[in-house]
Amino acid sequence: MKRVLLFVALLPLAAYADDLRPLHAAPPAFQAECGSCHVAFPPQLMIADDWRRVMSSLDKHYGDNAGLDEKTRQTLEDFHVRHAGGRKVGAGRTAQAGEPPRLTQTDWFQREHRKVSRTDWTHEKVKTPANCAACHTKAAEGSYREREIVMPDGRRWKD
Repeated sequence: MKRVLLFVALLPLAAYADDLRPLHAAPPAFQAECGSCHVAFPPQLMIADDWRRVMSSLDKHYGDNAGLDEKTRQTLEDFHVRHAGGRKVGAGRTAQAGEPPRLTQTDWFQREHRKVSRTDWTHEKVKTPANCAACHTKAAEGSYREREIVMPDGRRWKD
């Protein structure tokens, strides 16, 4: 009986890890702006304070100028903050002063990717851990299900 209760209690977390689709309430600018250079990361993957930090320094967005007009910037920040993840999912290593927080350094990301080999991370199709679409075939749609993962060398992911 205890195992059944534990299983039922953990079901929402398993579904969360597999299906991180951006909410239907996402403003049009979410895909247009955030998705124009990289996968539009689901807001649940970082905590609200980290999203505020990211959105406050778009002119220095990980080495690029991703500046937006203030109305669009505020709309996107509000969306990310409103749908941000909690501490268990979004907590991670503190960024250096002047550096934006990195999704790839959150506890959640580190835990989910702990079995990925160095060879996979350095593969020419991957280039950076933030390139979710290199392995997650439906990342652009917000789906990160394990059965949809294809490693850069073409093999299916086996946990």
